Amino acid sequence: MAKMLPAQEAAKIYHTNYVRNARAMGILWALFTLCFAVIMMVTFIQPYWIGDSIDTPQAGYFGLYSYCIGNALTGELICKGSPLDFGTIPSSAFKSAMFFVGISTFLIIGCILCFSMFFFCNAATVYKVCAWMQLAAATGLAIGCMLYPDGWDSPEVKRMCGEKTDKYTLGVCTVRWAYILCIIGILDALILSFLAFVLGNRQDNLLPSDFQIDNKVSQKAEINKTCIQKHAEILVLYINCQPQNFTIPPSPPLPNGSSDMETLEKQTTVSTQMASQPEIIDFDSGYEQGSLYEQESRTIINNQLQDLPAFSDNC
Repeated sequence: MAKMLPAQEAAKIYHTNYVRNARAMGILWALFTLCFAVIMMVTFIQPYWIGDSIDTPQAGYFGLYSYCIGNALTGELICKGSPLDFGTIPSSAFKSAMFFVGISTFLIIGCILCFSMFFFCNAATVYKVCAWMQLAAATGLAIGCMLYPDGWDSPEVKRMCGEKTDKYTLGVCTVRWAYILCIIGILDALILSFLAFVLGNRQDNLLPSDFQIDNKVSQKAEINKTCIQKHAEILVLYINCQPQNFTIPPSPPLPNGSSDMETLEKQTTVSTQMASQPEIIDFDSGYEQGSLYEQESRTIINNQLQDLPAFSDNC
C-alpha cells in the first residue's frame, strides 16, 4: 500500500469525522422530526386551544374543530364538533385554521414516510425534500395560528367567555396549552427545516473544496510527470536507434595495379551489415558503448528528468 501524503491523510481523517458528525446530526434530526409529528397530532386532536377561567360564566374549552360548553343548570359539559362535519364547527375562522394545521400535520407525517427513501435515493435529495415539507408545515401552522383568533367572536365562544369577547380579544377566557404548543411548533418546524437544508448541502460535498483541489492537483502532477518521463524515454530511444555512419576503408592496391573484386565485395558486405544494424546502448548500465555524442545527450536528458518539476500544465 502506497504511503499517503500528509494532505491526503489529513483529508481522510477529516472525511471520517465529517461523515460521523453528519450521520449523528441526521439521526438527531430524524428523532426530533418524530417528536414533532407526535406534537402536531396532539395539537390537532386536543380541544384545548382556549378555555374557561375563574371569571367565565360557564365552564368549557375550544379546539380547532371540537368544543365543550357546560350546561348552565346542571354544569355538565356538552361537546360538539367533528373534523368531517364542517357544519358543527362554530366559526369559519376555526374551519380555516383546522385546514392549515391539518395540512401541516399531514406534511410532517409525509416527511416521516420519506425516511424510507434514504434506502433508494440520494441522501441529499431526501434531506432537501423533507426540508421543504417542514418549511411548508411551519407556514401552515403560522397561518392557522393567525386565523384562529379571528373566530373568537362566534356566539358559542361569547357564551362561555362573556360579551366582551371579540376577534383577537378573548375576554375572560384564557389561552390553553394546545395553542401555545402550536406556536412553539412553528419555531420547531423552522429549526428542523433549516437543519435539513444544512444536512442536504453537506451530503453534496462531503469533503471541503481545499482538500478536493489538493487531491486533484496531486493527481494531475503525477500524471504530467509520468507523461514527461515517457516523452523523454522515447527521445532517448530515438537517439539510440539512429543508424551510425561507417566509412568503408579503401581496399589496398594489388601489385599488378588492378582490384580484387572478391575482396572488395566481402568488405562491402561487412560494412553494409554493420551500418544497417543500430547500435544498442543499455541506459541503465552507464552507457558503456556508444559515441561520445550519445553519452552527452543521455547525460543531459537524465539531468532534466531529475530536475523535472512536480507539476506541469502541458504534457
